[in-house]
Amino acid sequence: MGALYSSFPDNERSLMNHTELPRLLSPEQFEEHRQRDDILLVDLSAPATYVQYHVPGAVFMDYAWIVRVEQPRMGLLPVPERMEHVFSAYGLSPETHVVAYDDEGGGRACRLLYTLEVAGHRNYSLLDGGLRAWANAGHPIDTEIHWPVPGRFTPEPDYEPVATRQYILDHLSDPDVVLLDVRSRGEYRGEKLYAQRGGHIPGAVHMEWTEAMDRDRDLRLKPEPVLRDMLAERGVTPDKTVVVYCQTHHRSA
Repeated sequence: MGALYSSFPDNERSLMNHTELPRLLSPEQFEEHRQRDDILLVDLSAPATYVQYHVPGAVFMDYAWIVRVEQPRMGLLPVPERMEHVFSAYGLSPETHVVAYDDEGGGRACRLLYTLEVAGHRNYSLLDGGLRAWANAGHPIDTEIHWPVPGRFTPEPDYEPVATRQYILDHLSDPDVVLLDVRSRGEYRGEKLYAQRGGHIPGAVHMEWTEAMDRDRDLRLKPEPVLRDMLAERGVTPDKTVVVYCQTHHRSA
């Protein structure tokens, strides 16, 4: 399932310069811009949810299409050839601005944006609060299934945002590098095992990913000052290199 948000053919696309969109888009901000012809709106909700309702014009993307599994390693980035195949199927071009959302608070949507960053495409935004915030704010919803207009996307992989195992080993005692574990407290303590061994990387601090969400505001991110204070309490400050991890880089995205 899926489709370009805009229905304009390529030869009729506007040549006007669009206002640059922020990385984090509130539902109200997106309502002002959702008719733009350069936007590709991607829904990474559960398939049944997308069929039931979604933001008007959204295309569906299966989360499995942007992860790679090599047992026992889960949640790896797709290889460049896979990036090219998937993003070409969605008609992605250098001018496309991707807006992503899901129905769980942003985990799957952010994983898509992280993958785009590594693929060399940096025109993207997250719809704050996702489908829940959009619908509960009274914005229109849609039930029509949209299909993509394929194109040709050539990735330009940039792995600078990726921390390898060797990087972690080399910086375990580095005071300028903070490891942030965003799994559940039980996983962090080794009480819940979803891998061959339990516990956490030595020296890692903990903040469960859901703590960043404001449940009183339909899973929007908490205000920036609040998040900065929460992170600072754990030693995560702007002067540090921060490596965020979970089990499959879903929650940590």
